[in-house]
Amino acid sequence: MNLQIRECKITDAKAIHDLNTRELGYDYAEEKTKEKIAKILDSSTDKIYVAILDGNVIGYVHANDYDVIYAPHMKNIMGIAVSSSFQKLGIGKALLTAVEHWAQNTGACGVRLVSGASRVGAHAFYHHCGYSGDKQQINFKKMFPLDEVPKPESR
Repeated sequence: MNLQIRECKITDAKAIHDLNTRELGYDYAEEKTKEKIAKILDSSTDKIYVAILDGNVIGYVHANDYDVIYAPHMKNIMGIAVSSSFQKLGIGKALLTAVEHWAQNTGACGVRLVSGASRVGAHAFYHHCGYSGDKQQINFKKMFPLDEVPKPESR
C-alpha cells in the first residue's frame, strides 16, 4: 500500500465532503464545505491532513489550537474520517500521527479529541492509538435561524 499523508489542498474539498456525508453522516452542502476548507487553509491555527491512496483522498483529519485558561496549550482534533473501505489498515493512525507531529513541532503538550458516546468502535481505536479518557460530557448548542444570522465581519 502506497499511502501518502499530506496537508490538504482546496482541490480535496469534494472528497472531504463525500467522506463527511458517507462516513460521518453530516448533511452539509459541498460548496459550504469548500468555503470552510478555504478559510481553514488560510488559518495559522488549523491544519487539515489528508490520506492519499492511488491518487484518491480516502481519509482526513482536521485539528486546531486548543487553548483554555485551565490547561497548557494542546491541539484539538475537530474531525477525522477514513473511508470504510480502507479502515483497519493504519490510515487513521497515520492521520493522528501527522497531527501529533504538528503538535510536538509547535510546542503543544498533547492532542485532545471528543468522540460521540455511541461511537464505541472509534473509542477502541483511540485507546489503541494511546489516547485515554473517561470524562463524560453532554454537548449543547443553540442554532440561529439562517435569516437572522448577520454576515460575518472580518476578524
